[in-house]
Amino acid sequence: MTGGVPAVSQGGLPAGIDQLGLPTLVAAAGERASVRFLEFFASTIRNPHTRRAYARAVTDFLTWCEEHAVQSIAAVQPLHVAAWIEGQTREHAAPTVKQQLAAIRHVFDWLVMGQVVPLNPAASVRGPAHSVRKGKTPVLEPAEARTLLDSIDVTTPIGLRDRALIALMVYSFGRIGAALAMKVEDVFVQNLKLWVRLREKGGKRHEMPCHHTLEEYLHAYLGGTGIADDAKGPLFRTIRRGTQILTRTPLPQANAYAMVRRRALAAAIGAKIGNHSFRATGITAYLKNGGTLENAAAMANHASTRTTQLYDRRRDDISLDEVERI
Repeated sequence: MTGGVPAVSQGGLPAGIDQLGLPTLVAAAGERASVRFLEFFASTIRNPHTRRAYARAVTDFLTWCEEHAVQSIAAVQPLHVAAWIEGQTREHAAPTVKQQLAAIRHVFDWLVMGQVVPLNPAASVRGPAHSVRKGKTPVLEPAEARTLLDSIDVTTPIGLRDRALIALMVYSFGRIGAALAMKVEDVFVQNLKLWVRLREKGGKRHEMPCHHTLEEYLHAYLGGTGIADDAKGPLFRTIRRGTQILTRTPLPQANAYAMVRRRALAAAIGAKIGNHSFRATGITAYLKNGGTLENAAAMANHASTRTTQLYDRRRDDISLDEVERI
């Protein structure tokens, strides 16, 4: 349930809170509390996906509090947070619940600093235990990745685009969000070599030389579609319906996922791969070919090699070999 807020306009708010409305418990606390609440999402979180997830978690929690007769945002107690988290743990995976608890903690920290509430009720609540040594993202074998790339018909602009996008994620370890945010000028020549510029999580700018295969595919895409001179335009674009002409609209992430699933099905690949599979595929192939974990972390723009290890699936091969001994 949401409530109106006198003198507080939500127009023009950043993505993630502009459509969720204001929780009734916040609105009932007055304009100062309402403004402080909205400021948290507008001022402290730059990533729109994180902002959206945090806003949804906090709104769901405060709605639950209202349904359980909590009269004010200042009346929220650790017991309320613990009870809600317990319920979420039965319905969602541990990483999701930990993110939800982090969202509540951060919002109440912000409200405490703004003197809207006296204490943070989530500060003492523990989330579910969770330890990850290997990621869950499906990974392709190098031969499967090659089959997928070779199966794409590149006599059309959409084929050139799809092959270039998949190859970019495989050979540069780029995230799909960073790839789709690229402009044409983010493919550039330096020291007689083609490079790509990616803007990863947290606004980190990451530049990387192209593998010779990726260089070939990018040249074919830029030259074959005629977008090479549109430096400020998006690199990966939608196709105008009913034509083979690229628009100036960036390709949405959902469309990229649908494309990957369609291409995998056409190539008879059984694994349910997604956009992130290519990042994991590239990192695993690099490490199998003698690359170091430290260099893989640098190429993937990871702050820690522990994150890179989640993408390393070399142990899967060992496990399969050992199973055959039974």
